[in-house]
Amino acid sequence: MERTGPPARMTGLLAAFSAALLAAGGLAASAPAAAAADADLALNGTFEAGLTGWNCTGGSGAAVSTPVHGGTSALKATPAGSDNAKCSQAVKVKPDSTYTLSAWVQGSYVYLGADGTGTSDVSTWTQSASGWQKLTTTFKTGASTTSVNVYTHGWYGTPAYYVDDLSLVGPGGDPVAIPAAPTGLKAGTATASSVALSWTGSAGATGYNVYRGSTKVQSLTGTSATVTGLSASTAYSFQVSATNEAGESAKSAAVSATTTAGSGGGGDDGGNTSTQLPAHALVGYLHSSFANGSGYTRMADVPDSWDVIDLAFGEPTSVTSGDIRFKLCPVTECPNVESEAEFKAAIKAKQAAGKKVLISIGGQNGQVQLATTAARDTFVSSVSKIIDEYGLDGLDIDFEGHSLSLNTGDTDFRNPTTPVVVNLISAVKSLKAKYGEKFVLTMAPETFFVQLGYQYYGSGPWGGQDPRAGAYLPVIHALRDDLTLLHVQDYNSGSIMGLDNQYHSMGGADFHIAMTDMLLAGFPVAGDQTKVFPGLRPDQVAIGLPASTQAGNGHTSPAEVTKALNCLTKKTGCGSYATHGTWSNLRGLMTWSINWDHFNNWEFSKNFDAYFG
Repeated sequence: MERTGPPARMTGLLAAFSAALLAAGGLAASAPAAAAADADLALNGTFEAGLTGWNCTGGSGAAVSTPVHGGTSALKATPAGSDNAKCSQAVKVKPDSTYTLSAWVQGSYVYLGADGTGTSDVSTWTQSASGWQKLTTTFKTGASTTSVNVYTHGWYGTPAYYVDDLSLVGPGGDPVAIPAAPTGLKAGTATASSVALSWTGSAGATGYNVYRGSTKVQSLTGTSATVTGLSASTAYSFQVSATNEAGESAKSAAVSATTTAGSGGGGDDGGNTSTQLPAHALVGYLHSSFANGSGYTRMADVPDSWDVIDLAFGEPTSVTSGDIRFKLCPVTECPNVESEAEFKAAIKAKQAAGKKVLISIGGQNGQVQLATTAARDTFVSSVSKIIDEYGLDGLDIDFEGHSLSLNTGDTDFRNPTTPVVVNLISAVKSLKAKYGEKFVLTMAPETFFVQLGYQYYGSGPWGGQDPRAGAYLPVIHALRDDLTLLHVQDYNSGSIMGLDNQYHSMGGADFHIAMTDMLLAGFPVAGDQTKVFPGLRPDQVAIGLPASTQAGNGHTSPAEVTKALNCLTKKTGCGSYATHGTWSNLRGLMTWSINWDHFNNWEFSKNFDAYFG
């Protein structure tokens, strides 16, 4: 992220030093006068047309009617803890020419600048402007520069700032017009979870945005796209807009398409009906290979409330081997453990009752890094052996810690290049191909690896960020058509920024509402509107929670869980957070763990049963 400018504690000293230097030298801070042929090149620098022509990070900007310097409108931009509320636009200029950039500003730590000049980029700022104050700076373009980026921003975590009457004066470059709306939008092949689209491109366009209803789901450069993550037997409306550096066109005429019923013959799980999950499912982890303070629960003693039972855990022989092993808890650690034969018989009984039993790989202590193709192939063969031996229904990926991280330069979740990510995707696709449509695939990432990707992705464009940030996103995206269920762990988490650009903390309904809304609505990765992670189908999403206060940080009371479900499925009692939809077919809940729920007198599962019936 950009953190230009001096630290706050140095600003007073720097300002005093600058003033003394100017006075001592008899210098005057003035800008050169514009030549007669010069023009104001900034688009909508008065903000009378709202934010037309401007892009503000994280939705931080808005046009307001007060305070204003001139006219009836001004820019108000509100920084956040990790967002300096930068508003910018690209402007066409001429090479080897001089320009004057100015604006009237109000607020604390307000910056005005230009980059991409081809010479020395410039920036000026004010520490505090309780009333309107004019900022001015000049720059000269390079010998081949035809476009510069002008911007204004505040400082991280400070109050809102205001800008009005911004101008860039100098010789005009060749103007770039906003392209016309695309034409000829057509819907092609539809499946149970996707629709193919194509259209006629617009002159001067450098990219296109695809909208499902009012939600932008893709940004791309070509004139065709396949929208995925849709529900089966559902009608959708699509539109496309064209973009270039001048802005975004109006949307095209809408086209409608209906997804197919899916290979399973209909139902509520949106094209994944072959997995035969109930409309609302309860998922739980069963401590089968170890004991902890919750005690050991035998497979046969798991109540019928649980629809998906994840065996915790299959773990690698070493971090990079890819060789996954699973065995029941030893009797010395779990005195009441059943025999292998009893365990397998209990699994079959659960399956006969319509339950799904999966092997969960990883966990807190089971670091798995498929750094080589050899490790990938070993992973496939060893996981297959476990599935076959116990007659399991599929796989849960619970990679935590340092299992997944992104290499420097791997910046596009749609086209990952990091071996541990690419090999994991390939391995899971191989398992899916081997076991077919009935293979159940679930994932349980932490918020750090998913929702944090709204702000940060990998080590970032300049390096220095935690390379694990958002690292699950390419895996989820590549496997979304094979994914049965994603249940992000809404616990053991720091505060995470939601789509409202506010931070949300675990332990209450608000956190689960905001985190789940992000998965269902989709979001631009690292704030890049050209790289939008499309929302998942609601039947692919469950909320992950700890079953008791002992199970993990962020325990949520049954009343708060109910409040979150009411908001997401009925849009009632949402509090201050505005969701981006109503999802009555949200799949359900996941918990760590069945054992801890048993320890807590089955409070979690009883609340689920009471809510969904």
